[in-house]
Amino acid sequence: MGMIFGSLIFVLAAVLAVLAVTDAQKSRLLQQEMKRMDKQISKMQKSSESMEKELEELKKETEKRALEAAEGDTAEAGQNGETKEDSLSAEAGKNARDADDTAALSAAEPRSNGRKVAIDPGHQGPGADTGGTEPLGPGSEEMKDKFASGTQGVYTGVPEYELTLAVSKQLQTELQSRGYEVIMTREDNDTAVSNVERAQIATENGARILVRIHADGSEDNSANGAMTMIPSAENPYVGQLHEESSRLGENIINAYCRATGIRNNGVRLYDNMTGINWSTVPVTILEMGFMTNQSDDEKMQDPDMQKNMVQGIADGIDAYFSP
Repeated sequence: MGMIFGSLIFVLAAVLAVLAVTDAQKSRLLQQEMKRMDKQISKMQKSSESMEKELEELKKETEKRALEAAEGDTAEAGQNGETKEDSLSAEAGKNARDADDTAALSAAEPRSNGRKVAIDPGHQGPGADTGGTEPLGPGSEEMKDKFASGTQGVYTGVPEYELTLAVSKQLQTELQSRGYEVIMTREDNDTAVSNVERAQIATENGARILVRIHADGSEDNSANGAMTMIPSAENPYVGQLHEESSRLGENIINAYCRATGIRNNGVRLYDNMTGINWSTVPVTILEMGFMTNQSDDEKMQDPDMQKNMVQGIADGIDAYFSP
């Protein structure tokens, strides 16, 4: 009995020892697990802190970019505003310049006076086809050469056809500046235009008068001065134009001689001029001076004198149309 009890006590002690060992191991294991978990928690805390730091930096970066974007939008808006203002300013400037140009153009372009005149520079150059004849007047059986060669400056050597075109072009410009519409029967020296055709050009274009520009010549080199030529009242072709042609010729020769100082030889009657006889409107031929006279010839080639010549003719045309 005592022996059995002793054995039991031994077994119980052994069991307690085993349990003690087991509890110690469990305690060590538990302590190890707790240390591992502490490390993991510490690691996670560090990771969390790192993430928070990264999140904070990301937040700051986002705010920075947002701020920069806002500043960029503001700058762009400002630039667009300036560009728009510049554009509006430029457009306003352009409109102002256009208005100035229009005003300048209007000032440069004289107001039309509603009058159309035909200017006929006499003759043509030697290169033009100048053959053939034509009737002296409508229905006439008498024929005359279509073209006449004209005279030449004995002292200057300038042919009449060059002088008449030079003066006529200047006259065209002057008349246009006074509001006239000008019809030119020729604008170069190489185009052949017959005497009949010259009158027809004036008619077909609705001219109210025909002013023919010529220069005179004579075997007597002392002959000088200017005159106008018109049809007589007895002219069988254009007698009805005599009165108005006379008034036209008189106004032109008087104004021309006043402006130039060239001798006034008055208004002469001529019924043998094809260019007059085919006219349907008041017509006159201005013989500006004698190219065979040294004084007249040299005067008519002087640029300043030509300006006076042109002014005189234009003044005469103005006087004809004055009420």
